[in-house]
Amino acid sequence: MRGVEREAFIKSFLLFFSSLSILLALLFFTIYKKELANLDSSLFSQMRICSFDLKCPKFKIDFEDSGSKELYTLKKSGSGLYSLFPIGGGSRYLLKIAYPRNSYEKDIAKIRKETLLEFFAVEFAVLLLSALFALYSINPLRQALKLTEEFVRDILHDFNTPLSIIRLNVRMLEKECPGSPKSTRIEDAVETLLRLQANLRAYLGGHEMQVESFRLDTLLEERAALIGRGYPSIEFITELEPLEVRCAKDAIIRIVDNVISNAAKYNVEGGRVFVKLDAEGKILRIEDNGVGIENPERVFERFYREHDRGVGIGLNIVKKLCDETGIGVKVESDKGVGTRFIFDLKKVTLS
Repeated sequence: MRGVEREAFIKSFLLFFSSLSILLALLFFTIYKKELANLDSSLFSQMRICSFDLKCPKFKIDFEDSGSKELYTLKKSGSGLYSLFPIGGGSRYLLKIAYPRNSYEKDIAKIRKETLLEFFAVEFAVLLLSALFALYSINPLRQALKLTEEFVRDILHDFNTPLSIIRLNVRMLEKECPGSPKSTRIEDAVETLLRLQANLRAYLGGHEMQVESFRLDTLLEERAALIGRGYPSIEFITELEPLEVRCAKDAIIRIVDNVISNAAKYNVEGGRVFVKLDAEGKILRIEDNGVGIENPERVFERFYREHDRGVGIGLNIVKKLCDETGIGVKVESDKGVGTRFIFDLKKVTLS
């Protein structure tokens, strides 16, 4: 089950289960109260019968002065339940029939136990029904995701031929016109399409992670220069100390490209992008002075976006790749001030 399916399943399950559980709790609470009322009514009926024949070993029988006491009414006291009945022949005494408190509490405990057992039995059935309902409810989502993945696979497959033709013609153009800025711009555009293609493959999953050793500072310099050519109005500043790492190079490229391109894309006119590699602290910082992020705690959610541009999978892929490679990542941002991504490289740095 994919992450988005798991999230939809959990939300559907919790919604259905919690709603039914609340209704069940109210229903069984009402049933419990009704059972207690039935117990009192049954005890009072037995007391009335007992007042005629006095054959009732479960009750205690006593006499009280009549006074102005209320008759034929069930009363509760610290010692239990009792009721007063008149004695024939004009006696000034009343018959008091009492039910001991400990016996009454045992009856209540029995009712409570039976009600709770019934409640938990029904609750278990509701648990199973909620799980089945949640599974059924995410079927449309599964179908939609399946169609989306098939569409993305078709797009990726169709990308290959035109991209190959473009790259071939760019090489021919470079031979005819060496150093032409037009061919450079075309090559950069092809690189952008290839980054998009890599992101889409990561979205589909199942990508291979080939671990190798390489100089991270050299890679960062190259990627910053490449992306910077597409944003001439943005100043790219790099402070890179030599640092060798061992991990999946393709994953690092995708992580860096996504974050640096976002820093440039959502920057202001004449803004800056800072890429700083601290070899001693094994920390990589990529920050900008752009528009900032309103909800930085949500940026790694799939399909989350705060602008019309993009589809909201780039930073989700960054988080996924960081988790797979063992790189720690956190984001800090202030709206209208800028954003800072901090990567902890301790687990991938060669000692």
